[in-house]
Amino acid sequence: MTTPTESFRSARDFLLEHREDYATAYEGFAWPRPDFFNWALDWFDVIARGNDRTALHIVEEDGTRTQLSFAALSERSARVANWLRDQGVRAEDRVLVMLGNQVELWETALAAMKLHAVVIPATPLLGPADLRDRIERGRVRHVIVRAEDTGKFGDVPGRYTRISVGGPPETEGWPGISSCPQTGGRPAGWRPYEEAYAASADFVPEGVTRPDDPLMLYFTSGTTARPKLVEHTHVSYPIGHLATMYWIGLKPGDVHLNISSPGWAKHAWSNLFAPWNAEATVFIHNYTRFDAGRLMAEMDRAGVTTFCAPPTVWRMLIQADLTQLRTPPREAVAAGEPLNPEVIEQVRRAWGVTIRDGFGQTETAVQVSNSPGQKLKTGSMGRPSPGFRVELLDPVSGMPGLDEGEIALDLSARPVGLMTGYHGDADRTAEAMAGGYYRTGDIGSRDADGYITYVGRADDVFKASDYKISPFELESALLEHEAVAEAAVVPAPDELRLAVPKAYVVLAEGWKPGPDTAKVLFSHSRTTLAPYKRIRRLEFADLPKTVSGKIRRIELREATAAGSADEYLEEDFR
Repeated sequence: MTTPTESFRSARDFLLEHREDYATAYEGFAWPRPDFFNWALDWFDVIARGNDRTALHIVEEDGTRTQLSFAALSERSARVANWLRDQGVRAEDRVLVMLGNQVELWETALAAMKLHAVVIPATPLLGPADLRDRIERGRVRHVIVRAEDTGKFGDVPGRYTRISVGGPPETEGWPGISSCPQTGGRPAGWRPYEEAYAASADFVPEGVTRPDDPLMLYFTSGTTARPKLVEHTHVSYPIGHLATMYWIGLKPGDVHLNISSPGWAKHAWSNLFAPWNAEATVFIHNYTRFDAGRLMAEMDRAGVTTFCAPPTVWRMLIQADLTQLRTPPREAVAAGEPLNPEVIEQVRRAWGVTIRDGFGQTETAVQVSNSPGQKLKTGSMGRPSPGFRVELLDPVSGMPGLDEGEIALDLSARPVGLMTGYHGDADRTAEAMAGGYYRTGDIGSRDADGYITYVGRADDVFKASDYKISPFELESALLEHEAVAEAAVVPAPDELRLAVPKAYVVLAEGWKPGPDTAKVLFSHSRTTLAPYKRIRRLEFADLPKTVSGKIRRIELREATAAGSADEYLEEDFR
């Protein structure tokens, strides 16, 4: 009888064997669907036995380095699991984890899995209002946070176990917190995480882990509405991210750098499951302010072979001298938002490596991607990932088989790497899964070879003079100009055309906002875009973003509808 570990390894090895043969990988891959599976116990602990290779390598801003082997992390997470059990953490208890890129984050993730607890990842950027929402809607029983963030919980009600990491928590200036001399300045009720290292390293699980047992609850970034609560299981992310491993091109022994903040799904994608599925090293460089030169120096020192970064980081990187990186990574990918062609071309010229786009959501693993060895088409995010059957639906009727439509997953061949649903919101789940498809809310177009190109969020695409406008296409055109560091395009009301494209622009270093720069950009728009797509309004402004770095277009649309005295009109520069 095949064990869960064996079935997982077999599927993983099939993808590794065909990592540059997309056709074979897509046609031949089958999701492992074990009756019982606990990734921390049945995979990580198995590959960790006697394994002294580096699993986690963290470099701090001051140069301090921490390197832990697979074997060491397996033992440390067992101690943490035993200690958390002593603190009252039980199967399916909700644990809010608000830590930075620090060793305790990975220890806690593994320990919680071993206990069958449910992790609610949270970024340290959250404030008390966000935390109240998460603790209430997530029905949180325990919180594990950095000491410096404990003060945020002073006015957050609830009966939850409080665990702090890293010294006496902050008490000054936060209501409801008083310091306790008996705990060395730690507020009463907060338990020191560091005690976990004295616990036993012999962990015995209580019962088995079923594939539909909940593992993670993610609050989405809320770019257009109140954050949704996405539920994942012990297979949907751990096994689902075999597809992510394949897209990145990871293999055993790689050193993988993914720039992502803890608390967001992409962090779990590429700083936990995908690299350790491949038995690769997770490399982290912590910094308070982005420094492209320092980042490339650390990549060289660590021997980074695979690199993933969001478009914002790629756009900052190309402002620097990319040739500072002596040994470019073998694989480079981008996710979070579509990457503009101009950025891809600059990296290709400097590193000889082509950045490969991928498309996925908090709700899924990577659905569509340019995997290693595939022919690349400029602007396309690739073809469906192994294990995912992707359709393009009419957004209104739900009819499949279109050349352009809403990107959707066929539920008759439901991929393992898909959420259970939106926790506590049966109506929203039913809406997302209606008609036998999971509907992403994103619009794409498919060519004759099956390559899918991102058009935009269904809510972001708009009409001008009866022509459909994709903001992404216009933003890409603007980013081709050296003056533009970032851009976002939204519809502006117009009496004649109903709406016209308005661009909000963040300028590159050396350029100043004003009529002269506006004239240059309007001219660039006229020479690169068809007449009906041209930028008709322009404003120089910072872009509002979620804490995960995604542009909040809803705020830009509201600001545009309200009008602004700071915008420039194209007709004034003819």
